[in-house]
Amino acid sequence: MLLVVAGAVVVAAVTVTGTLGLGGGDEGPKPLPRTGSTVPVTRATLTERTTVDGTLGYGPEIPLPVKATGTVTWLPDSGTTAERGDTLLRVDDRPVVLLYGALPMYRDLGLAPAAPEGDEADGPDESGKSTSPPAQEPTPVRGMDVMQFETNLAALGYTGFTVDETFTEGTAAAVERWQKSLGLPQTGTVGVGDVVYGAWRIRIGRPGVRLGAAVGEGALTYTGTARKVVVNASAAEASWAVRGAGVTIRLPDETTVQGRVASVGKQADAAEGGGGTGERAATVPVTLTIKDQKAVGKWESGPVTVEYVGRRARNVLTVPVAALVALAEGGHGLERADGTFVAVKTGLFADGGVEVSGPAVREGLKVRIPE
Repeated sequence: MLLVVAGAVVVAAVTVTGTLGLGGGDEGPKPLPRTGSTVPVTRATLTERTTVDGTLGYGPEIPLPVKATGTVTWLPDSGTTAERGDTLLRVDDRPVVLLYGALPMYRDLGLAPAAPEGDEADGPDESGKSTSPPAQEPTPVRGMDVMQFETNLAALGYTGFTVDETFTEGTAAAVERWQKSLGLPQTGTVGVGDVVYGAWRIRIGRPGVRLGAAVGEGALTYTGTARKVVVNASAAEASWAVRGAGVTIRLPDETTVQGRVASVGKQADAAEGGGGTGERAATVPVTLTIKDQKAVGKWESGPVTVEYVGRRARNVLTVPVAALVALAEGGHGLERADGTFVAVKTGLFADGGVEVSGPAVREGLKVRIPE
């Protein structure tokens, strides 16, 4: 928009001149050449770039699905990074450990004791003593949650079992060694509240409880460990926000990093419009990822500017915007080096240039930039 205004100021200054010698015909006196630099009409690609405001951070904080019950006795510092095997918090002085996986912890894992055959003890034998059926071997617990847990146990360096869907005595023995390293009673059974599963290492957010309070939903929040940018884009102008599209992100210190559109919200939110009119403009959240995290440097949060590519005109004839003149007959024109004028049709304004076309316009034509 600023380019269009600049061009309009220039062309307005030469409106009268633009009425002389339109089309460069031989009839009538030709105007005297005027001062000013000349430039050739060139063929190039024009790219319209637009900037929007964004916010650097780690993304929205998500509550950890802590299923332990009791009193919170220890919490990590906000901003701490936790990975597989780390303690997330302590409840009743028992550690709640982070493991990796998509399936939530929904039951205790261990060797299930089998009931004896028959519900009641047998009657007395010939000697008058009461007899009971022999105890059966513990029943292995089976399921995909077992395989997920065993995969983590093996990744932490514990052996003596096969990673599969069956919780065996070998698994129980490995769990006892793991529990010993955590300072827990060596029961061989993993309680539903002993573990929290996450997709990958996480960054601890703000705690939702204080030390000494009862643990509950929202006791601890987390985010990913990679910094990203969120833009509240105008829903009416969000066509640029296509997953995988590249953008340039300008950080608070004016350095730039490259980003890509990772996701676009499917639900528009209403936000206050500008100008104090009380109007509301719909926006959608656009999340941008940054591959080169080192390039972000020390910045963890703050306002940033995001530049994206809007329209693009490829392989078109272009001149600097300042070369345009307004014609009394209407429209725009260009002043040739000999002082005559040629009418043009304008297209995209971008990069300080403008797309021009017309029967008398050709690549290499010398045109004047009026002073």
